[in-house]
Amino acid sequence: MVDALECFAPLPLQEGFDNAGLQVGLTETEVSGVLLCLDVTEKVVKEAVELGCNLIVSHHPLIFHALKRISDKDTVQRTVMLAIENKVTIVSMHTNFDNAFKGVNFKIAEKMGLVDCHFFAPKVMGGIDCGGGVIGNFSKAIKARDFICLLKKTFRVDCLQSNELLKRKIKKVAICGGAGAFLLEEAIKAGADAFITGEMRYNEYFGQEQVIQIAVIGHYQSEQFTTEIFKSIILEKYPKVKTYITKVNTNPIIYL
Repeated sequence: MVDALECFAPLPLQEGFDNAGLQVGLTETEVSGVLLCLDVTEKVVKEAVELGCNLIVSHHPLIFHALKRISDKDTVQRTVMLAIENKVTIVSMHTNFDNAFKGVNFKIAEKMGLVDCHFFAPKVMGGIDCGGGVIGNFSKAIKARDFICLLKKTFRVDCLQSNELLKRKIKKVAICGGAGAFLLEEAIKAGADAFITGEMRYNEYFGQEQVIQIAVIGHYQSEQFTTEIFKSIILEKYPKVKTYITKVNTNPIIYL
């Protein structure tokens, strides 16, 4: 099962800082069921156990930095302990899925109804063509305010951050889910009317008024549909395996 995910988005596509792949457990164990999530927490592991799943596939790695011990000191260590105690294997597919063709950013574009989608900052990793961001077009240009409303509805965002609303209509949209501000300039060079990402720093908004519509929808919100990609890949090759998308909202940020 893990092979199917890695075939879609090979691990060599992950960035150098990343830790995608096996996190906890054994990959050769027969799968009783798989739970798909964005983040792995103690609640998610407990949910997997209750559902009879011995495999969790997450987008964000549970173990991002090296662990020097396994104790009850913090949430990561406790989650690792809980998974081991219940013989639950955890595998993460992170920036390899961000960079893959038909990966995370293509899913965001699909949800928005964009067409003619392709990488706007293409690169080659491990001999494979890939890219960190996707650009596409609306079939018909829309007003900036309608664009913002579309994002709030599509991604179930209570509020989002944007710069000054464009006075022209928006047709070409560049996307980089998660922390994608590093591609803002590339999006402008590609002729995008708007740029969507999950998070940006304060100073990065300056100087872009009427140049490009910036829309920051939240890290979790931008990548929430990644589990749908996992599910389609798994069920295509293993249609009889019990596959669930977590019901646990792991977003640590709330809007008050």
